[in-house]
Amino acid sequence: MRNKRRWIGIAVALGFVGYLLWSTLASQRAQCQVCVVFKGRRNCATASAASDKDARRNAQTTACGVLASGMNDGIACGNAVPDRVECGRGG
Repeated sequence: MRNKRRWIGIAVALGFVGYLLWSTLASQRAQCQVCVVFKGRRNCATASAASDKDARRNAQTTACGVLASGMNDGIACGNAVPDRVECGRGG
């Protein structure tokens, strides 16, 4: 009886983890790679999100994280026109 309950518990836990993984990945419908030039340096990053707009913004924020130092630079870099933007369907 204990063994049967144990396997049921494991099955339920695996089912829950599978559902969380599926629901997280299913919402990532768009993927963008953004390259930013800021203060003479260039960096590229890729991000995924539910929309192209959100994926692009997240990729630019990530790319700027390496290039900017401090809040003012972060805001300026985030507002810079990207050097390259490539968006498509997420995996």
